[in-house]
Amino acid sequence: MSDGISEDVEDVVGVLTERIEARFAMGMDQLKAAVTAKPTANPDATDVVKWHGLLVQAQSALERAEDDLLAALETQPSEVDDPTMGLTHRVNAAVTTRDGRAMIVRWLLDPDAPGKKGLAAERLARLRPRTGPAVPATAPHRPVGTPAPASAVRAGGPVR
Repeated sequence: MSDGISEDVEDVVGVLTERIEARFAMGMDQLKAAVTAKPTANPDATDVVKWHGLLVQAQSALERAEDDLLAALETQPSEVDDPTMGLTHRVNAAVTTRDGRAMIVRWLLDPDAPGKKGLAAERLARLRPRTGPAVPATAPHRPVGTPAPASAVRAGGPVR
């Protein structure tokens, strides 16, 4: 991995937690509380807290999978049986999930990451949930006998 996280680092969550705390100049508990209190105040902080939580969950799942695999390997004779091989696949999937979430957290923390400037950033901003009221999707009900606006007539008939 790049960004100062080497392949040998086992505590990916700890390293990224430190980076988050440095970026937002507060501890994770404080940051979570601030995001919970005002989730729309800082969308970057909200995204980082969300993905950090998912990363922590993935790390916990990985640790459980590794523990299960180690326990199974201790009872195995020289050959590994199918259930134990299934546990190895579970560990691999958990590592992939954890690493993917760690990559997202690193991307969120990097202001110069690809896709954060220019057209890609504008498109990403459009995907963010809106905080204001939604625009009505249907025209308001008009009493019978009220003429429709000219634009509605040209578009294919009166709006009902």
